[in-house]
Amino acid sequence: MTTLRTDFTHPSKRELEVLKLIAFEFTIREIAQQLFISVETVKTHRRHLLRKMRVRNTAGLVRKSFEQRILVA
Repeated sequence: MTTLRTDFTHPSKRELEVLKLIAFEFTIREIAQQLFISVETVKTHRRHLLRKMRVRNTAGLVRKSFEQRILVA
């Protein structure tokens, strides 16, 4: 049985929705419109994701999401 490393806090349901849209190359404004939330709220979710996953930028966020199997191809 394969065990996933859990060296970070898992994303909340809403953070996961934002993460999926980021991975599909939606802009922050498009994500806000899609989820019916403000642009500032999207930025907050993204900032929380970066901190939780211990990465520095969006590329790192998407990479680690696939590595940790939070997102699957």
